[in-house]
Amino acid sequence: MIHAVARPADFFDDKYGMNTPSLQRILDRTLSPQIDHADVYFQYDVSDSVSLEEGEVKQASKHVSQGVGVRAIAGEKSGYAFSDEITVPTLEIAAGTARQIASSGSETGRVAIQGVQAPEHNLYPVETPGPDVPMAQKLDLLQSIDRFCRAYDPRITKVQTSFGSTYQLVLIATSDGLVVGDVRPLLRLNVSCIAEANGNRQSGSSGGGGRVEYDYLLDDDRYLEFAREAARRAILNLDAIDAPAGSMDVVLGSGWPGILLHEAIGHGLEGDFNRKGLSAFSGRIGERVASDLCTIIDDGTIAHRRGSLNVDDEGTPTSHTVLVENGILCGYMQDTLNARLMGVAPTGNGRRQSYAHLPMPRMTNTFMLGGESEPEEIIASVDAGLYAVSFGGGQVDITNGKFVFSANEAYLIENGKITHPVKGASLIGNGPDVLTRVAMVGNDLELDTGVGTCGKNGQSVPVGVGLPTIRVNNMTVGGTQ
Repeated sequence: MIHAVARPADFFDDKYGMNTPSLQRILDRTLSPQIDHADVYFQYDVSDSVSLEEGEVKQASKHVSQGVGVRAIAGEKSGYAFSDEITVPTLEIAAGTARQIASSGSETGRVAIQGVQAPEHNLYPVETPGPDVPMAQKLDLLQSIDRFCRAYDPRITKVQTSFGSTYQLVLIATSDGLVVGDVRPLLRLNVSCIAEANGNRQSGSSGGGGRVEYDYLLDDDRYLEFAREAARRAILNLDAIDAPAGSMDVVLGSGWPGILLHEAIGHGLEGDFNRKGLSAFSGRIGERVASDLCTIIDDGTIAHRRGSLNVDDEGTPTSHTVLVENGILCGYMQDTLNARLMGVAPTGNGRRQSYAHLPMPRMTNTFMLGGESEPEEIIASVDAGLYAVSFGGGQVDITNGKFVFSANEAYLIENGKITHPVKGASLIGNGPDVLTRVAMVGNDLELDTGVGTCGKNGQSVPVGVGLPTIRVNNMTVGGTQ
């Protein structure tokens, strides 16, 4: 194995000079009469990546990183200090610094640590981490994808492929005496194609992954399915016509279109925005915020999913959190800080990009439950509208819920049938409003293939999204016609 740490408990060994008494001393140093909570977050990870462009290696790398962050919380104020040097003296300095930032009091406290705990379950057992798979094997996979895409259609002129994986170990110790560790594998494959014909150039992309073994990509030639999808989209878009603009009924396909749900309502249901009264959903628990066909879940407990975690980055077990049930707002996603200040229980949504970042409420896997309608029935119900299958980038304003999304695969619906592919389509709306316009929900819930990355306050974390086929009445579509 290429990693030096086999399990989170190995942070307590001679390599780091760490043991239970020293960890207790560090937490004690963080506490004062003004400090409500303190924690220490250890991280060690190995990551690698390789990419091909035009059949040649464009980039290949492997990295090892480690570090530790110490946090002290006093009321709404957090003090945080971090270092990439894991030693007892460094942590003692960090603990004192975090305490001084959050509170001017001197250290007084006593933490009783019961020993390192394992998570209640292991959602992603992996025998061979991605970084342990030989680089030559990954290059062979990418080159096979390159050849497949070029053979798919002579109009495919450029192919880019990339593979990345991480094997991360974390250990969280809190002033409540909790010490829990987690081992987190993650991998992702990306494929992008460019097609050209008669001066027209279009692109298509696909990919997937999760907290899975490398062989996940090989099972049933899954990697070729991603390749086929990227090439198909590029060729399809060569024949796309300009998208119409105006108000129309829109059908969103299952799976990745759940990214619209993630942006339109997901961020607005994170605890920090609601505690501060900044969200369009602040103070609306118990109110109707969506059609009664809509039940929206955030679930970090789904095995092998990209957004799943055994415990969050504060040591809280992740959960199946019902956010909206039959259109009624039920609750928010919470970390420990905002949950305490709002007088509710944390939901296991405290996440951070790395040891150098403070945790905050973030989504895990966010999706809408399926309904009773057949997807074909939903399409047939629309006389004239848009069928959006896949999205590219999007933006949302948390304060009012306004969003805009660009569709990278969409079609016209005419007389209840899917007809011409269109390009340049964007969906424009308001999250609290658009969910009230959901008129039909399909029975075909799918989660995305494992490519989502969410940004918030300068931090990026892996997430999942999902959606059944749904019909939304009278959405604003931006187009070029």
